[in-house]
Amino acid sequence: MEFNTISVIGLGYIGLPTAAVIASRRKHVIGVDINQSAVDTINRGDIHIVEPELDIVVHAAVTEGYLRATTKPEPADAYLIAVPTPFKVERGNDHVPDLTYIEAASKAIAPLLQKGNLVILESTSPVGATEQMAQWLAEERPDLTFPQTHGEDSDIRIAHCPERVLPGHVVRELVENDRVIGGMTPKCSEAAVSLYKIFVEGGCITTTARTAEMAKLTENSFRDVNIAFANELSIICDKLEINVWELINLANRHPRVNILQPGPGVGGHCIAVDPWFIVSETPDEARIIRTAREVNDSKPEWVLKKVQQVIDKFLSANPSKAAKDVTIACFGLAFKPDIDDLRESPALKIANAIGELHSSIIWVVEPNIKNLPLSVSTNLMLVPMSQGVTADIIVLLVDHREFKEYDFSLHDFLFMVDTKGLWGTR
Repeated sequence: MEFNTISVIGLGYIGLPTAAVIASRRKHVIGVDINQSAVDTINRGDIHIVEPELDIVVHAAVTEGYLRATTKPEPADAYLIAVPTPFKVERGNDHVPDLTYIEAASKAIAPLLQKGNLVILESTSPVGATEQMAQWLAEERPDLTFPQTHGEDSDIRIAHCPERVLPGHVVRELVENDRVIGGMTPKCSEAAVSLYKIFVEGGCITTTARTAEMAKLTENSFRDVNIAFANELSIICDKLEINVWELINLANRHPRVNILQPGPGVGGHCIAVDPWFIVSETPDEARIIRTAREVNDSKPEWVLKKVQQVIDKFLSANPSKAAKDVTIACFGLAFKPDIDDLRESPALKIANAIGELHSSIIWVVEPNIKNLPLSVSTNLMLVPMSQGVTADIIVLLVDHREFKEYDFSLHDFLFMVDTKGLWGTR
């Protein structure tokens, strides 16, 4: 199939890099986002997120006239939907997938659809979401035919293709990684492969839409289970007075053992979210997946208890100081190293909680952001690293490059909670 104009709905951490990479192949791309500020920023050739190399690609694509952003969809040959899929509360369950954004995007592009168009859902979704999207489109456009009723003869082709990229390496991995493409029919898959081959150098493996949806959820659930093992191990080792990082290093010398590193929890828009999509659909069967999520979700509470223990220890060693006089510095807010992404971040959750519980200002050292989000505790204050290291109590939450390169031997750091085993394990 020939795709001269491609529309990407949602210009966030996945949508914008995807739009930019396609545009770099000299295809006209119309990016759509409800955030006017983001649209204006992109149209200036700048970016509103932090991602290595993305600024260069976006600037070139905009300058050369291949990428343009707008707040309302425009006609295109293909539409890629890359909008959020958060949770909602339903019947006491606060981990029910919320497809509101997908529904809104579907209804926004529906009036523009023409026979022969391709619609791809890239948003990470529960099993069946692609079929639901197709149904929403069909309800809006009864004059067109869709795969769920007309199979291979449908006017509109529909597929699901989840992103599989690592923040900090998105531009490269969008091109190099294999893609799992699940069409609602073989012809839908074939059309989607034609689009992705514009920029994907990796393989394009076709399957059904449901299997493609489940593949992404499975990948991240596998990682979540393994991280949960490491996090649970860290709690056990703390109780037994064993250095968990030394233990893992020793255990990993076994040729068939590869234990991951523990941390303050699990964050981001994938690993902390996707397993719940499986649990929501199969609550009685997904026992290990649910338990892993619960272990990782509870880790920030455990870290908070460790912080309180260190505060008590500091006050005991410094009886002349009141609790309000103790300075605490949290190192890192992002959900993983060397990015600015705070979504589902356990580090942010922990820093917020310390700010709510502690009466004094909490210093925050986060080299990847310039301003704290409005949602954080008013007790949090962004400070440079040179100031953060002078705090009475250090809470290391993210192993950013800047923290790894810092010579911690310059300080005693007697009162510390190090969730990454970077500067000490006190």
